[in-house]
Amino acid sequence: MTDQTIRIAQLNDLCRAGRDPTARIVITSTCLAALADGADRLAEIAAQAEVLAAVRHYSFRPEDGAERSRGEFTIRRQQVRFVIDYYDASLEWGSENPADPSVTTRVLTIMLPQDD
Repeated sequence: MTDQTIRIAQLNDLCRAGRDPTARIVITSTCLAALADGADRLAEIAAQAEVLAAVRHYSFRPEDGAERSRGEFTIRRQQVRFVIDYYDASLEWGSENPADPSVTTRVLTIMLPQDD
C-alpha cells in the first residue's frame, strides 16, 4: 500500500466519522424512505441516525479496497451501500489529488444498491 493510499484511507475515515468539515454527506431519498418504512419524519430522523452510525462503525473487508471509500451492509433488512467520491473544492470536477484535503471535497453517498 502506498503512502498516498494510506493518506486517502485516513481522510476517508474522517469523512465517515463526520469529522471532515468540508465533506458532504448525502442519503438518497429512496434509501431513507426504505429505512423509515414510509413512516413519519421522526422515523426518518431515527433511520438517518442509525444508518450514519452503521457507516461510521463499518468493518471493511479486503474486497472493499484499500482506500476505505466504499462498503455495503444490511440494516433493517435493507441492503445499503455507501461510496466516497473525490471532487475539487467547487464540486465541479474530480479532485486532482484525493490525498490533499486542501484541494479535495469528499462526498459520502449512502444509497440502496438500485440507486447506484
